[in-house]
Amino acid sequence: MSYLVYVAAFGCGVVFFLWFRDMRIFARTALPGFRKAAYRGVLYSALSLLGFFFTYTSGPAFPTELIGLGIILAALYLQGRVERERVFAGSDWWDRLLGKAPRSTKNRTQEG
Repeated sequence: MSYLVYVAAFGCGVVFFLWFRDMRIFARTALPGFRKAAYRGVLYSALSLLGFFFTYTSGPAFPTELIGLGIILAALYLQGRVERERVFAGSDWWDRLLGKAPRSTKNRTQEG
């Protein structure tokens, strides 16, 4: 097992983190761009898991480490290309990292 497995695991974790952040922002704001990003995040997370599988199962007879890392990089690239609205006006980097977007009641239904 090569050190590239750890690099692939970190990249896969980043893809999952970005997906969960997009889901959190969509849950707080109900903006359609983050809804699309959260839906596509499922696909890109599965793609990064496939890349991690390729990297983890690489052997001397059939080396697929670099193919797996390329798949993970492609998932990261595709996840960053999804159009999103600007929700962080005047927020610091920690709030942006955690996805602390202001709550919106515009597109919500009233309960009770």
